Amino acid sequence: MSATWRKYAACRGIDPEVFYPVSDDEVEDAKAVCDACAVREACLEYALANREREGIWGGTTERERRRIHRQRRKSA
Repeated sequence: MSATWRKYAACRGIDPEVFYPVSDDEVEDAKAVCDACAVREACLEYALANREREGIWGGTTERERRRIHRQRRKSA
């Protein structure tokens, strides 16, 4: 999967640490950036396809991405 979507990501230029919060209580700043991002879906699909285990991708936490994987397996 091509990652050309990255050049349009709202997170470009933002400190990456924002997207790797220590606890679930600290995810809101990252999710706020993702909410306004034009390539949020592409980012999420990239994270799902590559099994990204850390960080906020496409506005989702690792736990939320695991849930998406489970739901997709059930409906497949």
